[in-house]
Amino acid sequence: MNGAPGADPDGARSRARRRASQALGAELLSRLAQRLPHWPDVCLCVAWSGGVDSTALLAALAAQRSQGFQLRAVHVDHGLNPDSRRWSAHCRRLARKLGVPLSVLRVTVRRARGESLEEAARIARYRCLGAQLGEGEALLTAHNQDDQLETVLLQLFRGCGLAGLAAMPPVAPLGRGLLVRPLLERTRADLETWVRAQGLTWVDDDTNSDERFDRNFLRKRVLPGVRARWSGVAAAVARSARHAAEAQHLLEGLACADVERACDGAALSVKALRALSGPRRRNALRWWIADRGWTVPDTRRLEEIAGAVLDARPDAHPHVTWGSVRLERHAERLMVSAAGEKSEAREAPPELTWDVRGGARCELPDGRGVLTLKPDPHGPVDLDALQGELSVRWRRGGERLRVRRGGARRALKSLLQEGRVPLAERSRLPLICRGATLLAAGDLWLDESVRAGSGTRRRGRLIWTR
Repeated sequence: MNGAPGADPDGARSRARRRASQALGAELLSRLAQRLPHWPDVCLCVAWSGGVDSTALLAALAAQRSQGFQLRAVHVDHGLNPDSRRWSAHCRRLARKLGVPLSVLRVTVRRARGESLEEAARIARYRCLGAQLGEGEALLTAHNQDDQLETVLLQLFRGCGLAGLAAMPPVAPLGRGLLVRPLLERTRADLETWVRAQGLTWVDDDTNSDERFDRNFLRKRVLPGVRARWSGVAAAVARSARHAAEAQHLLEGLACADVERACDGAALSVKALRALSGPRRRNALRWWIADRGWTVPDTRRLEEIAGAVLDARPDAHPHVTWGSVRLERHAERLMVSAAGEKSEAREAPPELTWDVRGGARCELPDGRGVLTLKPDPHGPVDLDALQGELSVRWRRGGERLRVRRGGARRALKSLLQEGRVPLAERSRLPLICRGATLLAAGDLWLDESVRAGSGTRRRGRLIWTR
């Protein structure tokens, strides 16, 4: 509009805001549809600091709620800034305006020796957010292309490997759900422009100007000169991070295959590890330790494990400790445990019977959780097909099921590898069977024989609570 007679400047601005809002919203929905398997039948939880980036994320999603997903927000008050209560109050006001349910959580940040305050706050924040997630819920953060650039450079300066240079993945497991970053291809400037155009307000954390923090120093002192020379540096480095992530994924696939061959219960075979080249041996050890939920050792200790520990005499019983983790060798088996605890592999419990007619809840032995069958009009399970006396057992090898109607029967082992299910969880995964037929692998995969279709009268959902 150019101010011609009869023009409505305010109306034109309002329409422009709506178009911009719809564009960002449509982009978010497209990315979420690609990354969330049950879209749009999902619950979304936005990690909302009150800053400009997360305000853009929350407001854009709030405008798209007609698409069928559930939306809420969580604000974490670290108590580190005297203005933090004011920020919480701002978030409450804007959440009411957007019509989004908001939880404000307060955490206490405790620093370990040698740990930076920003790292301690990040750990406390994600621990708190992860604990808040419901089963299958997605936590959305507003990390953007500029954040990715800063992360890659910081990891490079710290001497990290491919996993570090891959920086922040678009999707990662967190708690009982997923951590999703749908704005990694947007710049910080894009998001601020969008929020201003929508007439929204946000809070500014003055600690973002404190150059004692590495990220702030990088952002204020280093990157302005870099951007002046290479204007497209953020997009280029984000592309490099994606290449590193792809290479890391290939290394993880190789490590998974090597570990599968070397597995001896909960331990690894020393003989099988020795048969690997040095780089593959370290790759397998690194992946196995992380997959079992432990902190990966530093380079020096990893070299010691891959070298001296594996080369020691069978009766030497060498061990290596780092932090709260202990790795030890007993004869030809390598085991990892909490420091001070004895490493041991548990045998799988015996098969049990679950009569679904007698109850929709099955307590699993040995602390392996609970199976629950719940009616759900949108659920994937045909309740009439999943009836009668079922058996629950654990992996023996060779299990197969047909996960797509009309498709080929797939090996459960392949599905677990493709789904990157941690080894520790694979050994605990309950298999629901009728006779020799595998009907469901926990709540991860269903056989087509019990999957709901267009003619299903009663639908439900199978839930494995770990």
